[in-house]
Amino acid sequence: MEDGLYVIIAGAGKVGWNLARELLEKGHEVTCVEQDRRRYLTVEQELEHAVQYGDATELWVLERAGIQRADLVVAVTGDDEDNLLICQVAKEKYLCERIIARVNNPRNLDHFKLLGIQPAVSATDLILRLIEHEVPRYGLVHLLDLPEERLEIIELVVSETAPAAGREIQNLGLPEGALVISVLRGGSGFVPKADTVVEAGDEVLVVLDPGIEQDITDLFVGETAHG
Repeated sequence: MEDGLYVIIAGAGKVGWNLARELLEKGHEVTCVEQDRRRYLTVEQELEHAVQYGDATELWVLERAGIQRADLVVAVTGDDEDNLLICQVAKEKYLCERIIARVNNPRNLDHFKLLGIQPAVSATDLILRLIEHEVPRYGLVHLLDLPEERLEIIELVVSETAPAAGREIQNLGLPEGALVISVLRGGSGFVPKADTVVEAGDEVLVVLDPGIEQDITDLFVGETAHG
């Protein structure tokens, strides 16, 4: 494996902890910053020196965590304002090239986009997926389920005969409640725009409301998928 990344994760809640565990297992270097003392002590039993106690919105805490050399900063606290602030500081003061923010309340998504914080993800565990697509050096096996958001994520390989092949995302006629969040093509992933043309062989990742899987499968794989 090539040299690992150095990732700072703000927030050691369920998402931050799982993310840290996954990244450490893959050989990356991780520092988790958690400001709730009880939570910190719990997580420290497993992560040991990979977790620090402190408020990641404070510059000295970020500096102690080594933000100057971080390849990636992921803000996954339960507070959107904190996540926004941490990402802005990482990006503007420390010139960190890659930042990912968790948006707990989808209504705040526009604020993140306005301030140029991309990708901001509202479905918590898509973060793992985004990192995987940005860091093709390691494969992630599972997508964590998102019970609290009542969403499902499915991955499909676009077939030659699929209605979606050769069409722009905006012209696919995606059903209400479905969103294409990433396309993997030729080994590299990207977040598609409205005018991105779907090609046969693309692996598409779709977030959707439960119950419309078949419509999505018909669109990207074709009618043959029924049996």
